[in-house]
Amino acid sequence: MKIIVCGAGSVGRSIVSYLVKGNNDVTVIDNNQKRLDDLAQEFDILPILGSSSHPSVLEKADAAKAKLLIAATNDDEVNLVTCSVAQALFGVPRKIARINSREFQNPLWSTLYSDKNIPVDLVISPDEEIGKYIYNMLKIPGTSEARPLVGGKMYLIAFKVPENSPFVKVPLLNLKQIDDDIDIEIVCINRKNNIFIPYKSDALEAGDEIYVLTATDKIGLTMSAFGAEHSAIERLIVFGGNAVSRCIGRMIEKDDNIISCKVIEEDFEKADETARELNDTIVMQGPMMSDKILSEAGIYGADAAVAVTTEDEDNLLASMLSKKCGVKNTIALLNSPAYNSLVDIAGSNILVDRSSVTISHILHELRKTEVQSAYSLGRGFAEIWEIPLTEDSKIAGQTIKSLDLPASSKICAIVREDETIYPSETEVLTIGDDLILYVDSASIRKVEKILG
Repeated sequence: MKIIVCGAGSVGRSIVSYLVKGNNDVTVIDNNQKRLDDLAQEFDILPILGSSSHPSVLEKADAAKAKLLIAATNDDEVNLVTCSVAQALFGVPRKIARINSREFQNPLWSTLYSDKNIPVDLVISPDEEIGKYIYNMLKIPGTSEARPLVGGKMYLIAFKVPENSPFVKVPLLNLKQIDDDIDIEIVCINRKNNIFIPYKSDALEAGDEIYVLTATDKIGLTMSAFGAEHSAIERLIVFGGNAVSRCIGRMIEKDDNIISCKVIEEDFEKADETARELNDTIVMQGPMMSDKILSEAGIYGADAAVAVTTEDEDNLLASMLSKKCGVKNTIALLNSPAYNSLVDIAGSNILVDRSSVTISHILHELRKTEVQSAYSLGRGFAEIWEIPLTEDSKIAGQTIKSLDLPASSKICAIVREDETIYPSETEVLTIGDDLILYVDSASIRKVEKILG
């Protein structure tokens, strides 16, 4: 697929890093030559220098042949004009615009985005999405990922199996013998960076990161059964005053269970902007790694610390320093795939990959099948898809075995008339089913072809 990405900043880079994995023909437009050069050295892209809102620049990018345009510059107005020009002059069929301003995101103006007004098919706000994602993880402490499915009725959660878990060394088919109340599907296991779909005869090991499907109202029960439950978070410290932290702050201010949130920001203007936007959040201006600032923020009594600055080194350092100060739950945002090599030394700190969160919001625009919702897992090793079977679905009426899915992908669950089924290969797929699929990144094209 020919895709044009406008903007080579952190958001554009995160999108490009994912798109190039899928054999897409990616062109990147930016008015900064250095950013383009850096991106072109890292990824197989066609760099175009100039403003994406200019018709001549889009023509140079061969926009008439593009199937998708993603306007992801730092300027909302440029993104909106780019989509308009792409539609009017080049007939680009699908257009996504990054919108930062909450004014443009106001539901009151939702009719603004239409073919008659501004032709934008999907509005994304990556910083807002990351803020919501981190808030979700704070509400389920101990998880390294938390993804809602089937309208929030189910969750895919990931967490590490502790050494004292009663399920260590127990084959998966025997889990119910240990705890009869457990009702889950283990989708995949990350064992020392080796990710695989387990057989029922496989046993869990201490330290395994497992991805588990469970009903939303049974998340606490599931975590407790594995011995992975954490105390609820009441006191939070956030490193970095920006759009992500402001989004987290707004949600926490509506949450009666989190009684304290403090934001530390070194830059005076950013700290002032954050303080003006948030009402009940304490914003502290000063060096983030200062012992005095950390002590005044209450680091030694905090339940969680979240580092969301634009600098990955600062985020990793802040989370590890917080862990050293006794903070049990630490989360660090990674903005660039260049820091993949530092994942191992991060220890028990939870790392959030900007590209994975950002791309999850637009995956249904990239997939060649009717995906209801889709998420990129980990640092892009696989995806989870939710697919409703309609009368047009060519796989309806077939058994799972007859689909001949790749060994690295599977149908994990079927939601049928409010009943959740963790199916065997003999299960017949029925119109009206909601399928939850795990798809390895290397198998995406093959699975798309099978599903039609």
